[in-house]
Amino acid sequence: MRIELPNPHINQKKILECNKRFIVVMCGRRFGKSELSQILSISEAIKGGQVAYITPTYKLAKAFFERLTSAIPFKNNISNLKIYCPNNGSIEFFTGERLDNLRGRKFHLVIIDEAAFIPDLESGWQNSIRPTLTDYEGKAVFLSTPRGKNFFYSMFMKEGENDWKSFKFSTYDNPYINAREIDDARLQLPEVVFEQEYLANPAENSANPFGNAFIQRCIKPISAQQIVAYGIDLAKSVDFTVIVGLDNGGNVAYFDRYQMDWHNTKANIKRLPIAPILADSTGVGDPILEDLIREGVNIEGLKFTSQSKQQLMEGLAQAIQQGKIGYPDGVIVDELDVFEYQFTANGVRYSAPSGFHDDCVMALALAWQNFNLKRGSGRYAFA
Repeated sequence: MRIELPNPHINQKKILECNKRFIVVMCGRRFGKSELSQILSISEAIKGGQVAYITPTYKLAKAFFERLTSAIPFKNNISNLKIYCPNNGSIEFFTGERLDNLRGRKFHLVIIDEAAFIPDLESGWQNSIRPTLTDYEGKAVFLSTPRGKNFFYSMFMKEGENDWKSFKFSTYDNPYINAREIDDARLQLPEVVFEQEYLANPAENSANPFGNAFIQRCIKPISAQQIVAYGIDLAKSVDFTVIVGLDNGGNVAYFDRYQMDWHNTKANIKRLPIAPILADSTGVGDPILEDLIREGVNIEGLKFTSQSKQQLMEGLAQAIQQGKIGYPDGVIVDELDVFEYQFTANGVRYSAPSGFHDDCVMALALAWQNFNLKRGSGRYAFA
């Protein structure tokens, strides 16, 4: 039976030709990890090897299982995510959430995909994965985009140690990806995100889109200058309503954060020093805005979608990284410090971690967008 494997590009070949036992590949998105993993796993299994394929989640494991079963016409068991190959070889899928399932097993090859995102990789490697390689003196290949300087990064730094080899490739190193596409991503994404996701440079804070050093550089006392633009994030459930006003130089000149009923919230907004307002009009915010507009308040709404939120956050990240905005120390900085990004099939998702608030971040981003929109429209003058 003839099996058609992907044709590796020049940089994938460097990894495939490596004869070290433990290989760590830190690479940018779309470098070609999936194709590389497909070649490695199938090549080993059709020789009779036992292969374990580990992903952070079941969803990722199932997706790659389906990709492999469409490429190789061998018997498989979807409930166990196992593919049976000739010569008693097999490819079996596991998740980083349940690495204890590896106990008592033995493999010729273990592939750890998106290794930087495996929960507690250090413990998983030492207690579950490494022992499975003992019987056959098996091989392990770790592949991932970086996620800060976590244990995956520590493994990458083993380059030069006995039996270890590390490779680092950016998305530019995939000759099948148009460099213009990557250049476009550089223009659209926050610098910290692009550096980590495309250039494979680990960030100091693994998932923060702003960069903690940049956040600190923008801390300034609250301004006493005239307010020229507001951003308002209206409270939902246990959240806070946050109002941020920016002055002529993009510095916070007004800041308020509170939990009140809608009647008092509307009264508070009507008492603000006059300047254009951009507010979250998602869900409960929409009728509040309609009431305020009827009462003559200069306010516009922006509905939060994944796309609009991505644009807001990328605009704010650019402002922070270029030092174009200023804000006082305190709760704004606290929220900026813990804010996170995550790549999804639909783009980049920005949010606070579970248990944290992002009201200040959203109000600041709305104020910054309003500041730029009104400046561009000429509705007020800037010195």
